[in-house]
Amino acid sequence: MLSLLIFLPLIGSLLVALLPDRLKASYKWITLTVCVLELLICGAVYVSFDPAQASYQLLERTDWISLPLGSLGLVSIDYLVGIDGISLPLVLLTGAVMLVGAISSWTIDKRLKAYHSLYLLLTSTIIGCFVALDFFLFFLFFEFMLLPMYFLIGLWGGPRREYASIKFFLYTLAGSVFILLVMICLYLSVMDPVETALQMGIISDRSEATAELIEQVQYLLADYKIQPQQIVHTFDLRYMTHGGNYLPDSLLGPAGEIVWLGIPSRMLAFLCVFLGFAIKLPVVPVHTWLPDAHVEAPTPVSVVLAGVLLKIGGYGFLRIGWGLFPDGAAEYALLLAGLGVVSIVYGGFNALAQVDLKKMIAYSSVSHMGFVLLGIASLTSEGINGAVYQMASHGVLSAMLFLLTGVLYDRTHDRRIDSYRGLASAMPRYTALTAIAFFASLGLPGFSGFVGELFTLMGSFQSLWLPGWMTAVATLGIILAAAYFLWTLQRMFFGALWSRTENTHPLSDLDARERLMLIPLAALALLLGLFPNLLFNLTNATVAEWIQRFTVE
Repeated sequence: MLSLLIFLPLIGSLLVALLPDRLKASYKWITLTVCVLELLICGAVYVSFDPAQASYQLLERTDWISLPLGSLGLVSIDYLVGIDGISLPLVLLTGAVMLVGAISSWTIDKRLKAYHSLYLLLTSTIIGCFVALDFFLFFLFFEFMLLPMYFLIGLWGGPRREYASIKFFLYTLAGSVFILLVMICLYLSVMDPVETALQMGIISDRSEATAELIEQVQYLLADYKIQPQQIVHTFDLRYMTHGGNYLPDSLLGPAGEIVWLGIPSRMLAFLCVFLGFAIKLPVVPVHTWLPDAHVEAPTPVSVVLAGVLLKIGGYGFLRIGWGLFPDGAAEYALLLAGLGVVSIVYGGFNALAQVDLKKMIAYSSVSHMGFVLLGIASLTSEGINGAVYQMASHGVLSAMLFLLTGVLYDRTHDRRIDSYRGLASAMPRYTALTAIAFFASLGLPGFSGFVGELFTLMGSFQSLWLPGWMTAVATLGIILAAAYFLWTLQRMFFGALWSRTENTHPLSDLDARERLMLIPLAALALLLGLFPNLLFNLTNATVAEWIQRFTVE
């Protein structure tokens, strides 16, 4: 099922690209059909998932690249995918957001073939990031995702689309370089015990591998009893989490005795991984690409960018940064939490100062993603569960907010907050859904935004690594969110009806297509707020196992 999730949009993308222009009316239907099927498969994955298991499920593995390098051992790169309690909520989120984005794309009217082909390609790479368990495969999806996003912003965006797309591309590519360096160092430091046993002739087939055999190979490695040419290096994230699979005296071995620039190599690797994913999250001060990208991107691309792409930064840091370098997470917990708090407050103040509705929502995303970083930095079960929940919640709410902004922009081509008054009288349904999105985003109890922020703050407060004043300062973000959302609601929707463009563009309420996008998102935000165990039941076992492993190490 996971391979189907990856390759179905890719097949759809190729189909759109190969169809002649005379069939261009079918492009959006192909995109919509693929996204509906993706969501149905996500539902099947959810049903097949056992929340009581902390290990990876629905594993699929195929040998991909095997290359002998003489004294350097063997290269082993696998097509390896699977899910656990941390990746499944984000896979489900991707299925929902990409479908909403496909419906929103209905109004795109130029370069239809290129747009829908790139959109489906983007869907494939996003899903691939969340299910890949081979670091090389993850990095491939992570990098390839830049291509469709660059063109979707650069070709269908606003007046400054070229600047925004290049800035997005360069920022993310710069972060990828740091991740690439760490990936290479990890590969040189880690062996695949099963493939190594095969190479040594201990077993004749992977099916013969047992836990005792793996432990035996690890002992042989630690005692320098395996010849270098027999060692099979791997990008498998499962083996990278176990210290016994690291070569003795390797650059990123658990001992961490190698020092570069006065910093132990493992700590330096952790900082590189953090920087790479912090750009994607984004974290202040490497966040400046986000407001530009959001303002210039068309509405469907903004929905995908805020709803899903930012979460790859949080997921990647949690899976790779925290998962592979828990010692680094403990060492720099105070730094990470400090940057999270700065993002919360700085993003909130910037959102409060905006006159462009889309830019205000973009800065609110910076603030809300700060809660994700704070929860991860707490190194507690509550904090990490809250961080994953916050990513899922923000994905739903940010998609809804950008859709609402797009509805207004489609009618008037004006996003300025001070260009409107009294919209409640002309657009009552639109006003009701906007109020729901605003109140849910500012953390009103009963909606998903409240649960995510509550648990990240609880985790931060209980953390042994973080001072209590950090949690107190972080709560300022909730107050700021209430300020900028309620002030915007008061200025735009109450009072006598007025619009700068009222004479040329009459303000009409939501049509059927717009209600089809917005009402399910509002219902989902309410459902997750009232029944948070729908997500916590998925994440709890995996997070508990991670915390236990971190405590032991």
